[in-house]
This record gives sequence, structure tokens and C-alpha cells, in this order.
Amino acid sequence: MPEMDELDSRTVLITGGGGLIGSRIAAHLRAVGARPVSLCRMDAYPQRVYRDLFGINRDDPDFVLGDVSDAALVRRLVADCDYVIHAAALADVAACTEGPMAAITTNIVGTQTVLEAVAACERVRRLCYVSSASVYGNGIQHDRPACAETRSMRLLLEAIYGRMPPCFGEGAVLQPLSVYANTKLWGEFQTALTLTQLGISYTIVRYFSVYGEPQTVKRGSHSWVVAWFAARAALGLPLQLNGGGNQVRDLIHVDDVARGTVRSLVAPRAHNETINLGSGRATTIRAVAQLIQRHYPGAEFTETPMPPGDPQGGYAAVARMQHVLGWRPTITVEDGIARYAAWLKRTPHAIPDWLRQAAPS
Repeated sequence: MPEMDELDSRTVLITGGGGLIGSRIAAHLRAVGARPVSLCRMDAYPQRVYRDLFGINRDDPDFVLGDVSDAALVRRLVADCDYVIHAAALADVAACTEGPMAAITTNIVGTQTVLEAVAACERVRRLCYVSSASVYGNGIQHDRPACAETRSMRLLLEAIYGRMPPCFGEGAVLQPLSVYANTKLWGEFQTALTLTQLGISYTIVRYFSVYGEPQTVKRGSHSWVVAWFAARAALGLPLQLNGGGNQVRDLIHVDDVARGTVRSLVAPRAHNETINLGSGRATTIRAVAQLIQRHYPGAEFTETPMPPGDPQGGYAAVARMQHVLGWRPTITVEDGIARYAAWLKRTPHAIPDWLRQAAPS
């Protein structure tokens, strides 16, 4: 896309820039000649994860340790930027359910803080607000025409799942089922409400299930299924299929998500648009476990209760993404999981000690 040249020598603020996705976005921005400035609290993981896995250098002058709800800090950083990617969030569904006030502080207050800073800055050309496919819920009413599957694809999906899994088009009725989803949906509406009336360009991107190296697991979380299954399989622990593993996910590799997010900053058609970032492919949790089992042949499965707020899920309609961004993801689920398994075997220290303690001796 010729417009990518627009990012050369531009400064881009990434809130949440120290995390898995933010750090990959920063890497892709550098690759196209931009200067990423990252803001992050760095409290979601042990410090060694940020340093050794995500490659964060605390001495980098373009890395700022701070909170997205710090209005003075955010306003100062935004004032020196041409673009803003607002990715900072308490993104763990379980953590948001257990601590709603923490979710509100980061996901709602933090978003409002960023929006006010952008509104006060004449330099910013576009804000990209990172949302989530969780706003779709279970897809009780979904936008099937936007998905435009072929007849053979529909028959295949019905044969695999015993039903037609929801395909989420951007125009679908939204049915958030968790605190996390509620906060992301609020952010979508508030972004559009605030910036439209000021004439400031924005793009909303809805991430589907992001996975890929160097992702690692967090205690008490039921997110990040590829990382969970691979880590447990590597330790000889059973792969836990919540509710039998029949939930559907659209898995998209973190490098593809980073590329799509960066493109959304400058794509002319992305102005004031809401776009899915997904693969357009439905994969059950059980199928993920089976793909992991290819790389860890001794892995066993066990069925566990469904956690609260865990949706049955669906997959992304990607026609708008392809039209608006002129792009689609390139890393297949099979290749992405193979990459992750190979990376984990090369990087066994990515498995946290608390999980190792649960492994059979």
C-alpha cells in the first residue's frame, strides 16, 4: 500500500506498547521507518517477561513507564505524536470479571484520558482504537450477508461443528457478555462520539483471538489458548477443554494483527471505520488442542467447566478488512501453532515457574 510511506519519520504513540501486541506493533512501525513511542505500566507480567520475551528496554528514551489514566503524562506524549494507537487495556476476561473497578479504571478512564489528549492536539492525524471481538458475544443476531461464505464452506462448517457457527460482520447486533467486552464497547462508542464531532480521523479495529510467539500465560487466566495448551503439553499436563472445547475462535497471529493495525493508521478507506482483524476462519478450542497434540504427541485432554464470561464465539467476516486495508492475514493456524511450538521448545524459560510446579515429577 503506497500510503505506508506516510509513516516514514512519523511519531506514533502506542499505549500498552510494552505488552505482546504493543511490542510487535512497535517492531512493525520501526520496519516502515516510523518512530514508535510506547507507554506501558509493565505490571501485567513479571519484569523478565517484558525484558526477555517482549524485548522491552527500559533505558530506551522512547519507552515511557506510566499509566494511561495519567492525564498530564498522556497529554504530553500525545502532543508530540502524529498518530496514536490506543491499545492499553486490562485485556484479561477473568481479571476484569474478578476486578471490575480495575477494568473501569484502565479501559474506560484510560480511554477517556487518551481521547481528551487527542482532542486537545492539532497534530494527531488519526487515532486507532483497539477493540475486541468480545463485543459480539455469542452472535445471537449476526450479520451473515457480510460473511459471504461459499456453499461448500457452509457445508464443511456444518459438518465439522454440527451447526453453523456465527460469522461476525461489523454491522452485527452487539451482545457483550463480560465486563471486559462492556468496557471495549464503551470505548468504541466514546471514540466515535468524541472524535467525529471534532473532525479528527479514527479507526476502530476489533481483534479476534490473538496468539503467537512470544506469548506466555498468566496465572488465573483462561485466555490465550495456544500458549496455555502448548505450555501444559510441554510439561506433561492435560489440555483443559472448558465446556468440552466446542467454543469457536478465529485465531489470528500477533504479527498479522500488528501489520493490520499499522495499516489502519494510514489506509484512506479506514477513516472513521470499524474493522475486524481476524482470519475469517472458524476453529474450535478442541481443534486447537489437536493441533498442539501434533507437536506434543503424548498430550492428553480433560474436560473442565466453562468459566464465566467465556463466549461460544464465532469467526470474523473479513470482506470489509480486505476492502478497507487492501490486505489480509497470511499466517495460517497450522503454521502459527507450529511456529509457537517450535519457539517454546527453543525458549523453555517462557513457561512460568508457578505452572512448572503443577507438572508431574
